[in-house]
Amino acid sequence: MASEIPPTMRAWQYSQTTGGLEQNLVLKDDVPVPTLSPRVGDKELLIEVLSASINPSDYKIAELPLNLGRAVVRTPTTPAWDFCGRVVKATNIVDNFRVGEIVFGRQAPTQHGACGQYIVASANACASLPSGVDVDEAASLPCAGLTAYQTIAPNVKPGDKVFLNGGSGGVGSFGIQIAKALGCHVTVSCSAAKAEQCKALGADDIIDYTAVDVCQALKERGQVFKLSVDNVGLPAELYKAGDDYLLPDGKFVQVGGPVSLAALSSTMSRLLRPSFLGGGKRKFQLYTLMGDQHQDLAILGQMVAEGKIKPVVAHAYGFEDVPTAFGDLRKGKTHGKLVIHVSEKGA
Repeated sequence: MASEIPPTMRAWQYSQTTGGLEQNLVLKDDVPVPTLSPRVGDKELLIEVLSASINPSDYKIAELPLNLGRAVVRTPTTPAWDFCGRVVKATNIVDNFRVGEIVFGRQAPTQHGACGQYIVASANACASLPSGVDVDEAASLPCAGLTAYQTIAPNVKPGDKVFLNGGSGGVGSFGIQIAKALGCHVTVSCSAAKAEQCKALGADDIIDYTAVDVCQALKERGQVFKLSVDNVGLPAELYKAGDDYLLPDGKFVQVGGPVSLAALSSTMSRLLRPSFLGGGKRKFQLYTLMGDQHQDLAILGQMVAEGKIKPVVAHAYGFEDVPTAFGDLRKGKTHGKLVIHVSEKGA
């Protein structure tokens, strides 16, 4: 198979983010295909991308203030780290995937992302595509699905009440379904326009953040929630308010938020300020991807195959429309995941 791999590929790239990532993307036809690591012991796959999905973190990291994004990822950079594709080559020690197999997974922040025809990914962050699962559905799973699963599954038991701040986005739509599959009662915040969609996914209770004060609405429900997952980062008082809506042994998990120095200050305050200085009393966790991603991705894939969760793909874009996809993602008005068809070759 190595002889069939072309030396160059088509890929969307950016070298700066002034005015927004989507304003700086350029489609190039001569980007070198990335190569597998020569280091002994690295379990890597070279993958031909079929579909990619995009997440707010793709542009938020790139647009970090003070050029911090360039410290995370080299430029010129191809965005998007979630994918489903075909294995075309593997390092010698990979024994759980074969050339030609369809896999899905997530890259760590890297220069060559999934808005290019070929990527390199760790075998430890991939899983085999289960029978009956669509390529686009699988591509939409990794970041949002892993985030939802890892923030909810370790922290609840059947019968627990869970609050998800931001129930209509990619993470929230998975979170509702995963929490229900685990036997939880689910309350979410969303706009009135998205309420029926959230209910269709299984939400038991809706708080319309456009009509009421979310913190006050939660306080009125009492100290009944075992878990609060903040996918939005606003309102800023949501963690401190947890003293009045989370159980004494409840937990607050911070996932999303605006990218700004003020938002960073707010997150650090939530994380570090003790209760006697005005901080919250409940356990606080700043979420990062954890543990065995291969195992968790396999679990998520099986949940999809068994119909326990259904990826919500809001829109699929052609490869020529990547800037439009990122523009739509930034607007934050879609319900579910945005997917890009990188290759027309089916599974």
